[in-house]
Amino acid sequence: MGISSPQYESHAAFDPRNGDLYFVRSSPSFRGWRIFTSQCGPQGWTPPQSPAFAGDGVEADPYFTADGKTLYFISTRSTDGIKRKDLDVWRVERGADGRWNVPERLPEPVNSTGNEWFPRPASDGWLYFGSDRPGGFGRTDIWRARRDVKGQWLVENLGAAINTADDEYEPLVSPDGRTMIVMASDGLYESKRIAKGRSPKTKLGAAVNATGTELAALFSPSGRSLMFARDTKGKESGEFFVWHIDGEEAWPPACPK
Repeated sequence: MGISSPQYESHAAFDPRNGDLYFVRSSPSFRGWRIFTSQCGPQGWTPPQSPAFAGDGVEADPYFTADGKTLYFISTRSTDGIKRKDLDVWRVERGADGRWNVPERLPEPVNSTGNEWFPRPASDGWLYFGSDRPGGFGRTDIWRARRDVKGQWLVENLGAAINTADDEYEPLVSPDGRTMIVMASDGLYESKRIAKGRSPKTKLGAAVNATGTELAALFSPSGRSLMFARDTKGKESGEFFVWHIDGEEAWPPACPK
């Protein structure tokens, strides 16, 4: 389809304004992440190109806000002339002309001296992400952040219902806020919204978790389908799969249309 290659493709995001596809391409061993974008043309997806906001270092995990005005991602790009090693959360806004402005790195305590992954804003006003910062339950935990009435960022750990002594990397809240998908060290899990927060996460079934390498979940706008990437263990590198949770729907968008 113009996207799949011998490399590892993952972390798809569709631009709500024009349908362009943003995704991550890396080596077959899932190293050297870079963000690419492709447009849907008469012959299918166009050859992937780096987006206008691309920087140096590795960059990954693109995600659009529902209105398409903002894109979140992670990067080790240089800041203030300093070459960074840790992955931080960044965002880039669209100007009135539709072009991307200069990206901005989110401040501490959203970012830390450790690594941050998979920033995903949700309808409840929180920004969810993974991090290996100190103070968690395991090696990597799921956290969330939001601004208070004074504009200061507050950050909190999602607790033992979601996090374990092992690794939890990527959080994704459904459009209606009821379900959270969590990528852990052995595949994808889900947690439901309950009166006192979130239910203990449970692993999704074999329809999704075929190899234990499933990652980079993306809900359709309706929340009825889930797109994700999987390493098929030597047959192919990272490839995209779709799970229709609640009946068939025409998503992801066909190309050519």
